[in-house]
Amino acid sequence: HKPTYDSMRQSLEAMRAHCLNNGVTDISMPKIGCGLDGLDWNKVSSILDQVFEDTDIKITVYSL
Repeated sequence: HKPTYDSMRQSLEAMRAHCLNNGVTDISMPKIGCGLDGLDWNKVSSILDQVFEDTDIKITVYSL
């Protein structure tokens, strides 16, 4: 199944919890959900900002 913005938020919240519980301080990722899945990067980026805003976790996003 393709992700929705809600399922994307839930997955990112789970990632945030994992990072905080395991001392992860840096994440590198592509523009998740925005290729074949068809989500809008501006919306996904906004969700990323909201989910990780109160942390010191550095997120680097790569595009090809």
